[in-house]
Amino acid sequence: MKNLDRRDFLKKTSLSGAAIATASILSGSKHVEKRDTNSYYMGDYSAPKLETVRVAFIGVGARGTGHARQIGTIEGTEVVAISDLYQDLAQRSIDNCKEIGKGERHNEIAIYYGGEDKWKLMLKEVKPDVVFIATNWNNHAPMVIEVMNNGSHAFVEVPIATTIEDMWKIINASEKTRKHCMMMENVNYGRDELMYLNMCRKGVIGEFLHAEAAYIHELRFQMEEQKRGTGSWRTYHYARESGNLYPTHGLGPVAQYMNLSRNDDNFSTLISYSTPALGRKLYAEKNYPANHKWNKLDYKNGDLNTSIIKTKFGRTIMVQWDETSPRPYSRHNLIQGTKGTLAGFPTRVALEGGVEGINKSHHSWVQGENLEVLYEKYDHPLYKRLGAVSEKMGGHGGMDFMMRYRIIECLRNGEPLDQNMYEGCFWSAVTPLSAKSIKYGGGPQRFPDFTRGNWKTTKPLSIIL
Repeated sequence: MKNLDRRDFLKKTSLSGAAIATASILSGSKHVEKRDTNSYYMGDYSAPKLETVRVAFIGVGARGTGHARQIGTIEGTEVVAISDLYQDLAQRSIDNCKEIGKGERHNEIAIYYGGEDKWKLMLKEVKPDVVFIATNWNNHAPMVIEVMNNGSHAFVEVPIATTIEDMWKIINASEKTRKHCMMMENVNYGRDELMYLNMCRKGVIGEFLHAEAAYIHELRFQMEEQKRGTGSWRTYHYARESGNLYPTHGLGPVAQYMNLSRNDDNFSTLISYSTPALGRKLYAEKNYPANHKWNKLDYKNGDLNTSIIKTKFGRTIMVQWDETSPRPYSRHNLIQGTKGTLAGFPTRVALEGGVEGINKSHHSWVQGENLEVLYEKYDHPLYKRLGAVSEKMGGHGGMDFMMRYRIIECLRNGEPLDQNMYEGCFWSAVTPLSAKSIKYGGGPQRFPDFTRGNWKTTKPLSIIL
């Protein structure tokens, strides 16, 4: 330092730091071109009514088999084709659907299996109205794009895509073809999540300030699925990628409470940090031989990721993810307003002035048996209509069936879907943006505006009766 003026050094290094910070915040954004003149904004889109919804499925393993079985029970559906890499899985779902149809429906189901591209042949030969996709995350984007380009609506498991570039490709394909592309976030249909949405719409907690969302689910046991099944491909994601790999279960509900990307507010920036990556490596060393493939991976992604989102109007959302650590399951779900707070896992409510008949202060939670008063008053109309049958049908306490039922109901009635494509992209974008933020030492990343400004006039999700 003796040959360099200290003040000049500090000035230069400060400018360098500012340049790095500027670069990091811009790295999450992408130049947004004008929408093509032949394209159409899909935020409030209603497709033409389908009296009978002809449905096909790509991927009928652990998740897809539930889609096929429950969709087959819903009035107004006809299962027309099933595609999977494995013949036994495809045939199992065909048998399930034919049994459900009892000779009256789902009688002619085409089967496609045994090749990576057999699903493409299915699209061209069968030409279904709708395709449900439950495959490896990396397949989601190319599959939904191909589905829409072949004239079908696409419904895909979470996440909608793994890169910002692929999200733009999905948006452009949907806007050009005018076909729905919905990421199926089932947690938005949980009883508590629906009740909180209803309470937020009624203004019970006042103006929104902050939300918290998490997916805490220890899934190391999936590493036993080594030839096929979720663990056979997810384990590589845990090793090779970075950031929050599964944000939407927590983020989807609170984003809809806050009307993000729908008229009221939108996503702006994100910062992210991860813990050291220790748990998967230790688990592999403990449970598998030294020469096992799981012990040959370099597990780089942190065990727990914490990201903070800032909205355009200054609200904040904490999003956490951990599928490795030994701790109880939690979809921590909290929305805080100027007049109270609603939280999940466990379900609890605190309102300024208390809840009539239970307490008189926000200094204690309403929870346990006392929640029945709130369920009676604020249960979502959709839950009141479909809750009993959904719980009977099953699937994460009934939320899966309610989501599937609503998809078919919207298609048959020609109504906008409960979740639009842009929401799926915003929620999924947390994964690549969190990875970039970590790369830049927690530098803020800007969300692309997937709506190209149309969020300002997109209608909030209504309280569905």
